[in-house]
Amino acid sequence: MPDDRTEAPKRGRRVRQVPAGDSLERSVCLDCGHIQYDNPKIVAGAVTVHDGRLLLCRRAIEPGLGKWTITAGYLELHETPEDGARREAWEEARARIRIDTLLGLYTIPRISQVQLIYRAILDEPRFEPGEESQEVALFSWADVPWEDLAFPSVHWALRYYWETRGRAVFPPGTNRAGERSDL
Repeated sequence: MPDDRTEAPKRGRRVRQVPAGDSLERSVCLDCGHIQYDNPKIVAGAVTVHDGRLLLCRRAIEPGLGKWTITAGYLELHETPEDGARREAWEEARARIRIDTLLGLYTIPRISQVQLIYRAILDEPRFEPGEESQEVALFSWADVPWEDLAFPSVHWALRYYWETRGRAVFPPGTNRAGERSDL
């Protein structure tokens, strides 16, 4: 099994080829034999609720500048997805959240992403925009800015939250059949 903590040497001639015992083309160093495995990015996030209202952030960065989203971002090395979801809530909304359960697992093959989205509770309604957010607000279901949401997976996660609200046990949501994940 490859050790992700090691880096390929900065020097060396690299070629794209299918290594022995593999089935996909990889970048291989001709000098030392190091194989570079490029794998999907993992995103961790949360649909966070306080008194029945949903916590959303208006993005201050691309992609989706000016659009609304749930708190989410790339998982860091040596971080659990739950810790990543809590960190992202703090970074984007200065919110301390309590993870309830896994809400959904969404895949976006076009950009090689796997998204783990949790259901979370905001016990205290204290929040403010972090560096990546223009504003942060709590929305009732009727007031969610559906036309101004940043990503398809935000739509999916919010809808699945609504379908499963109040349930203690349910299967994680996934990409919706017939809905494009390549946007």
